Amino acid sequence: MSYIYFNNAATSWPKPKEVTAAVSTSFRLPYNESGRAVENKLLNYPKLTRELLSKFFNAKNPENFQFTSNATESLNITIHGFVSKQKEKIHVITTDLEHNSVLRPLKTLEKGGKISLSIVPSDKKGYIRLIDFKKNVQPDTRLAVMNHASNVIGTVQDINKIGKYLKSKGIFFIVDVAQSAGHIKLDFKRMNCDAFCFTGHKSLFGIPGIGGFYIDKPESIEPLKQGGTGIFSQYPFHPDKMPLKFEAGTLNYPGIISLYAGIKFIQKTGLSKIRKKTESMVAYIIKELSKEKNIHIYNKSPDISLISFNIKGIDNEDIGYILLKQHNIICRTGLHCAPLIHQKIDNGKGCIRISLSYFNTMKQCRVMLKIIQKIAQQTE
Repeated sequence: MSYIYFNNAATSWPKPKEVTAAVSTSFRLPYNESGRAVENKLLNYPKLTRELLSKFFNAKNPENFQFTSNATESLNITIHGFVSKQKEKIHVITTDLEHNSVLRPLKTLEKGGKISLSIVPSDKKGYIRLIDFKKNVQPDTRLAVMNHASNVIGTVQDINKIGKYLKSKGIFFIVDVAQSAGHIKLDFKRMNCDAFCFTGHKSLFGIPGIGGFYIDKPESIEPLKQGGTGIFSQYPFHPDKMPLKFEAGTLNYPGIISLYAGIKFIQKTGLSKIRKKTESMVAYIIKELSKEKNIHIYNKSPDISLISFNIKGIDNEDIGYILLKQHNIICRTGLHCAPLIHQKIDNGKGCIRISLSYFNTMKQCRVMLKIIQKIAQQTE
């Protein structure tokens, strides 16, 4: 059975053949890790991948990249880790565009009395204005957390400008780049943030279960885990040395190898080439969907390759069911784990999201459009 896959904002599929081959090879060889006596010819993929990430994101210190299971874990570590470091209750700023991987840790901390929270509203086009950020800064504001790109409406925020302002106020800034990494060239030195959190299984083409974060000053947050590191085993406390500080236990080596191979694929193919192909398909889909009066598109000019829409008179969950069960087309429906922005655009009902990758084709787009247009015309 063959599928047409348009759910790449959740997890990219298929993976490049270089990624699947690298992961397959990793299962046939022993892992080269600290404290293990293995063959000298084996590659130290954690070290190599940190170095590759450092170049890819233009971050100065490879050892300050920490591996996690995904962006959600990265955000939990950085958010809870920063708040744990504070000696008193602090004020935190976020936005209405956020994924639950940001909202839920912050709401949990707010419920526990450890923070007070302000949520900056996006404007009519889905952007966060610096002036609105400034309005929410209070004397005790110590932390700001926001995404770079929305997973619902595809808007990319001016992180550089917002980060520059927050830096001038001494406010620690965490950026969620789960949707933008692999879509847009990211330069840590220009982002003006203190930490950014990413996942490997979306546009970086890695397998599920690998992600990470970069932190400029590791002393800014407390580690949440303690355990084995392979070295310094005689020490009764978890090492404070990077890159061990926030990593405990056996790492996801196949995942790390997939991340390495995925970034290598992006570099070989060219980020601009990948972006050009997906942008052309997005523009075509929006043009065709706009012809149907019963289709409401929520983001007619997305900055990344996703389109969110609804068909008048039909629940979005039903559309997803029809596409999958009758036509083997996989997309995403519902609230996309970002409830606040849905309250603004569709009264919390959710929507259909089509998200593309380099491996989608115009032929697939035409097949999907023909079916959606037919469904929309039948509602008249």
